[in-house]
Amino acid sequence: MVIVIIALVVIIILWLVSLYNRLVRLRNNRENAFADIDVQLRQRHDLIPQLVESVRGYMKHESTVLTDITNARANAMKAGTIDEKILAENQLTAALRGLQVAVEAYPDLKASQNFLQLQSEISDVENKLAAARRYFNSATKEYNVAVEVFPSNIIAGSYGFKKEMMFDLGEEGREKMEIPPEIKF
Repeated sequence: MVIVIIALVVIIILWLVSLYNRLVRLRNNRENAFADIDVQLRQRHDLIPQLVESVRGYMKHESTVLTDITNARANAMKAGTIDEKILAENQLTAALRGLQVAVEAYPDLKASQNFLQLQSEISDVENKLAAARRYFNSATKEYNVAVEVFPSNIIAGSYGFKKEMMFDLGEEGREKMEIPPEIKF
C-alpha cells in the first residue's frame, strides 16, 4: 500500500514538473518569436532616417508628419519590454501610414528613384515583419492558452506565468481597417 502511495505521489510530482516545463518552453518560444520580429524592426528603424531625409526636401509643408515619424521611431527604439515595443511599434506604423498618405500629394517624390528604392525596401521589411508577427501571435496564443486552461493555470499562477499581449494592429489600426476604402475614378 505504501508503495502505491509513493508511486502516486511521484507520478503527480512528475506531472506537475512536466506542466511547469511546458509553460517555460512556450514562454521561451514566444520570446524567440519576438526576437525574429526584433530583427525586422531593427531593419525598419535603420531605413526610416533615410526615408525621412529623402522626403524632407519635397515635403516642406508636412514637417509634422516627419516629426511624428522621428519621434515614434525614437520611442520604439527606447522601448524595453516586449509589451512596450508592441505599443511603440503600433505608433510608428501609424506614423508611417500618415507619411504614405502625405506622399500621395507629391508626384515628383513618387517618381524619385531614391524614394522608390527606399519604399521597396521598407515594403519588403514590412512583409517579413507581418510574417514574423503571425508566428509571434501564434506562439503567444499557444502560451496564453496554456496559462489559462486547467490544470496548468494553477502552476502558471503559482510561478508568475501570466497572459501576454498579442502583436496586433492596435485600436487605431483596427478602427482604420473597419473604414471601407474610398474608390475614386
